[in-house]
Amino acid sequence: MSTANLTRDETAARSASVTVRTSRVELDLTTAPDPDETGFATVSTLEIETVAGGGVDTWVDFIGESVDEVEVDGVSRPVEWDGARIRLTGLGGRQTVRIAARGAYSRSGEGLHRFVDPVDDQTYLYTHYEPADARRVMACFEQPDMKARYTFVVTAPADWLVLSNQAAASIDAVGDAQRVEFAETLPISSYITAVAAGPYHRVEGEWRRGEQTIALGVHCRASLAEHLDADEILEVTGQGLDFFTDAFAYPYPWGKYDQIFVPEYNIGAMENPGLVTFTESYIFRGASTVAQHEARANTILHEMAHMWFGDLVTMRWWDDLWLKESFADYMGAHATAAVTRFPDAWVTFATRRKAWAYQQDQLPTTHPVVADIHDLEAAKLNFDGITYAKGASVLKQLVAFVGEEAFFEGARRYFAAHAFGNTTLDDLLRHLEEASGRDVHAWSRAWLETTGVSTIRVERDADGGVLVQTDPRPHRLRVGLYALRDGRLERTDAADADVRDERTPLGALGPADLVLPNDGDLTYAKVRLDDASLGTVERALSTLDDALARGLVWSALWNATRDGDLPAARYLDIVRLHAGAETHSALRADVLANAAFAIAHYVTDDARPREWAAWLETAWHSMRSAEAGGDAQLAWARAVGVAASHDDTRAQELRDMLAGTLAAPDGLRLDPELRWMWLAALSATGHATAEDADEELRRDPTAKGRTAHRTVLAARPDPEVRAAAWHAAWDDTTLTNDHLSATISGVRAGGRRDLIAAFDEEYFARIRVVWEERSIEIAARLVRGLFPERDSLDLVDDWLAANEDAPAALRRIVVEQRDHLARDLRVRAAQPR
Repeated sequence: MSTANLTRDETAARSASVTVRTSRVELDLTTAPDPDETGFATVSTLEIETVAGGGVDTWVDFIGESVDEVEVDGVSRPVEWDGARIRLTGLGGRQTVRIAARGAYSRSGEGLHRFVDPVDDQTYLYTHYEPADARRVMACFEQPDMKARYTFVVTAPADWLVLSNQAAASIDAVGDAQRVEFAETLPISSYITAVAAGPYHRVEGEWRRGEQTIALGVHCRASLAEHLDADEILEVTGQGLDFFTDAFAYPYPWGKYDQIFVPEYNIGAMENPGLVTFTESYIFRGASTVAQHEARANTILHEMAHMWFGDLVTMRWWDDLWLKESFADYMGAHATAAVTRFPDAWVTFATRRKAWAYQQDQLPTTHPVVADIHDLEAAKLNFDGITYAKGASVLKQLVAFVGEEAFFEGARRYFAAHAFGNTTLDDLLRHLEEASGRDVHAWSRAWLETTGVSTIRVERDADGGVLVQTDPRPHRLRVGLYALRDGRLERTDAADADVRDERTPLGALGPADLVLPNDGDLTYAKVRLDDASLGTVERALSTLDDALARGLVWSALWNATRDGDLPAARYLDIVRLHAGAETHSALRADVLANAAFAIAHYVTDDARPREWAAWLETAWHSMRSAEAGGDAQLAWARAVGVAASHDDTRAQELRDMLAGTLAAPDGLRLDPELRWMWLAALSATGHATAEDADEELRRDPTAKGRTAHRTVLAARPDPEVRAAAWHAAWDDTTLTNDHLSATISGVRAGGRRDLIAAFDEEYFARIRVVWEERSIEIAARLVRGLFPERDSLDLVDDWLAANEDAPAALRRIVVEQRDHLARDLRVRAAQPR
């Protein structure tokens, strides 16, 4: 195992023997605009204290180009650095450790990422660390329970905006540069420190509550300034600060609240206190749906919840990652529904976030919400649907169990007792139990410390109903009864039930055309509809006025399709009949995406071309008949782009619309994102050339345009083109994270297995090498993105059998990809012939 992969046991031993008090980090970023400069100077001065008695041996973490000097109390030490750890020996008492090194600018989104904007050739920098990439920027103790007070000092070009967790304490001219020293932070973990620098555009705001005033800032690249809807972002930010200040009874502690939207970002957002980073995907260059705005609001509030859950009080080790992520996921939905213009955020949660959890929980690699995380590679992969969405789902149950006021009172006590410290599961449960008087340890054992998802259904007979569940566990849920009246489905009654066993009698149930288990989404379980209810929703799903009830039905239908219980063709018929009438933006988007996924993965090979053709026609006519300029029209236009990459029936019309010789539907904006999407579809079916791609790039020479251009070029259905793109993904180490993903997208475009199947064996020969040689972020994209979707499991099973000694994180990804393929093959085999 590489020494970069820190383990739980060795880091626990380190924090038991060493305490870090302060860290002063000096970064010289003046080299950043020079493309020939690969790195930057970084100096870390650490005030530490070791256990009494002296003679302590330990290490400081750093990954970069070089370590040049190591001093302890001003005395030079030999540099003992293996590429990841700087060895220190014979420490005792309070001491000062100074390490001068050279870090490397990143192209993978890990550490200090450098980006050059093709629009204006300006250079932008930002950091991203979670779980353990601060060591790519500064020498530090890279574990969450070794908190320190950080002071960042950054030398950068004079015309740049420089940001960090705290406000600038001083700015001095140094020749043609500026030297910015930031105020000292409160105690925080290394992974949530942050620096950003470049000619960023800034919009300022302010939040006030009583005597507290928080300076707000929203930032993006200068070339995106015209698209930044800062007013809405600041509005949601103020709503969130109001909500969390009241809910947690602990004033926001981090001084200022900057939010920055950055390019080539690996995740949605990161909760660095005082400087939250977001993907630029949340800046909408063209038309956008209500679902996109709701998702951004949810993410803003998710990250804000982390200011308390995760930043103020932090898990001791990554086993308790859920202590921040599950809570933030729950709080993001809760606050979005409570205080923003998206009051039905729980509808989106019930169908979108829970779908992620249900999928993850059925993999052979599933794990309890409270996981056993042995090392950092395992931690990196546990930012998943269990830690986020399942954890949030069961927290929603906990709130119902203990009561909302008791839940928030427990949280208040937790913050008060552990502010600026580190905790485990027991710490939180103790405060919740004290506040509620309920046995939350039993709840924890049932939900946080187990794996798997139950499937529930209602069996009806003359005597009433019985709720049946697989994988029995305790639920408190509601069974909704709906009747068709005047052609519309209406709720007529409901039965509440406490369920523990495999079969629970519900007693007499009134007449109902639709029986909906888990009505109201009160528990975490997959739902199966009985045959009569399935027939009802097949005819009348879109007549349900309640968006949450519709969402639960859509979810039940999708899960049944994924499990092979509902024929994919029947699911697609229901979608074609009712998706056009769906009014909820997120539900519509998810249903359209699921329909395309079902065709690509679950429909039999012989039926797939026919289904793609039918789906393209559905999307095409729905786009043309939808309200001009409306949410639905945009969603269907995007669905056209997906379907048209598999069927070329509408290729000429799409080309003509892009060329302007055929009018697009009234109200439909052919913005850059939609144009590139359609052009990529045309490329995948052989109806767009390299010259077409180059012409589109001249229209949109932005960063996103250049990324999309790569996809269009790689998508051309020429064996030599696909082969070159496949090999470039593996071998071209100059590709950024986004350019790598764009290349992979092109390789896979249109589902053309015939063009890339020749590389299946080579894939398995490469994956151990790439895991050893590339960063985990890049390696994981390759292993997942280029996994061969064959018609058998032979090659992957052979690899797993021959590579039992492969790194656990790599094996986990391969096992999960195998399971996805096995499901595809199993569900296809179950389709009626």
